[in-house]
Amino acid sequence: MVRTRKRRMMNQINVVPYIDVTLVLLVIFMVTAPMTNPGVVELPSAGQGILKQPQLPPIVLTVKKDGSVEMESKTLARDALLVAVRQAIEKAPLRSVVIAADKSVKYEDVIGVMDLLKRNQVDKVGLLLKPVP
Repeated sequence: MVRTRKRRMMNQINVVPYIDVTLVLLVIFMVTAPMTNPGVVELPSAGQGILKQPQLPPIVLTVKKDGSVEMESKTLARDALLVAVRQAIEKAPLRSVVIAADKSVKYEDVIGVMDLLKRNQVDKVGLLLKPVP
């Protein structure tokens, strides 16, 4: 008497071969990644005259504790400030504007001056900070 057994379907997946393949691929990538050349960019050279543009000192606006703004040690109203900055930029268009403020000045006052300049097409506006030693 020969008995034939019916095979039952297996409802589980054997993941061990997949883990093995993944680890092999990981090792291959780890070994070959340092060997690849990330691409070298050869930059064009320029004459020394182009590279040595004179650095113009920035226009410094100082915001005081009371909210007033100084330019070149003259306290100016907002309208007069804008006119003075525009005149200075017309003389030297490459100059930037930096805003210096005491650390006790309200953030709102500093942003107000920056916003006034930006709304009136003064593009190069930044903040003057004291570097940490």
